[in-house]
Amino acid sequence: MQSGSVGFVTPQSMRFEEPLGLASGARIADYELCYETYGSLNAARDNAVLICHALNASHHVAGRYADRPEQVGWWDNMVGPGRPVDTRRFFVIGVNNLGSCFGSTGPMSTSPTTGRPYGASFPVVTVEDWVDAQARLADRLGIRRFAAVMGGSLGAMQALSWTIQYPERIGHCVAIAITPRLSAQNIAFNDVARAAIHSDPDFHGGDYYSKGVVPKAGLRVARMIGHITYLSDDAMAEKFGRSLRTPDYAFGYGAEFEVESYLRYQGDKFSEYFDANTYLLITRALDYFDPAAAHGNDLSEALAAARARFLVVSFTSDWRFSPERSREIVKALLDNRRDVSYAEIDAPHGHDAFLLDDPRYHALVRAYFDGVFERL
Repeated sequence: MQSGSVGFVTPQSMRFEEPLGLASGARIADYELCYETYGSLNAARDNAVLICHALNASHHVAGRYADRPEQVGWWDNMVGPGRPVDTRRFFVIGVNNLGSCFGSTGPMSTSPTTGRPYGASFPVVTVEDWVDAQARLADRLGIRRFAAVMGGSLGAMQALSWTIQYPERIGHCVAIAITPRLSAQNIAFNDVARAAIHSDPDFHGGDYYSKGVVPKAGLRVARMIGHITYLSDDAMAEKFGRSLRTPDYAFGYGAEFEVESYLRYQGDKFSEYFDANTYLLITRALDYFDPAAAHGNDLSEALAAARARFLVVSFTSDWRFSPERSREIVKALLDNRRDVSYAEIDAPHGHDAFLLDDPRYHALVRAYFDGVFERL
């Protein structure tokens, strides 16, 4: 079976005038969701797969844009004809979440109330809010039930939340590199990153758009912090070690080690395309996700409503969302006698492993989606 790209793709946008109630008690109306689709919806309308994105990704899951061919979808190695999520079988949808900076309504968008960018006034959103918005888009597309909802990291949290919020609308949940809630350490990393943005003099309390500036210094540091946590110690050691950029120490504070240069490059690149307010919103959504909280911290009870079949995947070197946290979810599902498959992939790449080309991992996902297709 030959594997290939979906080719050139075109993003679409859908406007919703009816207000969406948010977990915070706020409501947002007249908003847009940007999305892309790959493959074809079958006559029974039961072959749709929703792909949920992580922190700095978007609706652009697969393929390329004709006018920007260098912008390859963030999970292009996973979605396409002959790929693990085969678009010859499935109608795949990628949705950009509310609050993002890649087309859906977010802090950079113009508020219909003020005629100015929302900025700091954009309401805080949660994983559950995103799932509600995705369900509305599915309604508009005529999809009453997804064959599967899939995601990695923050995207996996959304997939899991689908099984709780809309248990009858999802056949399979594919949750990769997931945690049922952030640890104190993870929340601390997010807070330090947000503090870097807040302390940037160009932040202006989140209303920097009218000033014609961007808090790039804060965004750079936030990305550097995040990037360190996405990689394992072994992966960083193998890639950089203690290599110097010059033959000897410069006895200064510039980027002397290769790893320093790499992190600064990643930070600089990130600050050119990502919005600071969006970073604040999405990391807070990560912090808040905790489905067991409403059930006396009993994850088994929180997942009692789920009816989907599950594939849960973790990676041995992922110290940010460790395999132990995935196993908590698996146990809670087994407590409820749910159909769950679990795989722990021995991979050295850390949290970012869910994005990479590990043959064992891709073969596992391919085999699982073969089963999804057989059950249509």
